[in-house]
Amino acid sequence: MSHLIEVASSKEFPSGERLLLREFAHRISNEFASAISVISVAAARSANDEVKVALAAARDRLQNYAEVHQALRVPEHGSLVDASAYLSQLCQAISRSRLDVKGIELVLVERPLRINSDCCWRLGMIVSELITNAVRHAFREGGGMIRVELRPSQSFVECCVMDNGTAAANIRPGHGLEIVEALAKELDGKIYQQFGPHGATTVVMVPVGFEAS
Repeated sequence: MSHLIEVASSKEFPSGERLLLREFAHRISNEFASAISVISVAAARSANDEVKVALAAARDRLQNYAEVHQALRVPEHGSLVDASAYLSQLCQAISRSRLDVKGIELVLVERPLRINSDCCWRLGMIVSELITNAVRHAFREGGGMIRVELRPSQSFVECCVMDNGTAAANIRPGHGLEIVEALAKELDGKIYQQFGPHGATTVVMVPVGFEAS
């Protein structure tokens, strides 16, 4: 089964909204840093080796989540960025925080591509949500592979996320898909999704000006 979603105009963040979002993200980063520091101190003070190991694992997991949050921060200003490098950083952080422990391999097919930073940030949010959906619905027992690929063409950029998992046929769309649709709408994009017995594929097509390296 597949469906195509038409979406409307894209806009860059107003300066006030961008500042608010960045301040909110900054405060979350501070909370992560505070929690990591408390756990690190507790681990250092503990005389029990098992407790030290458990606290160190918790600290590392929080650090990995903090790296995902850092990668998904709103850009400071509109500019051209390397989308491939950005997604590489994001995918590595997601792998460490969510996938490695479940035995799920995340593969990024990298192609040099420079696009607007706001567009790149939204694509990163879309990729993150699609990976989260795959982990939640397609890999409930762990194991498998998720593939992320950017495909630039003359007037579009295709962001493709594929998995080889299996999801229930009667699964209901959740908030993750709503977020993906809203982000695609802001980019004047189209979403194509296909589900089958051997996995799912989502393609987000974005009409955007870019510079191929």
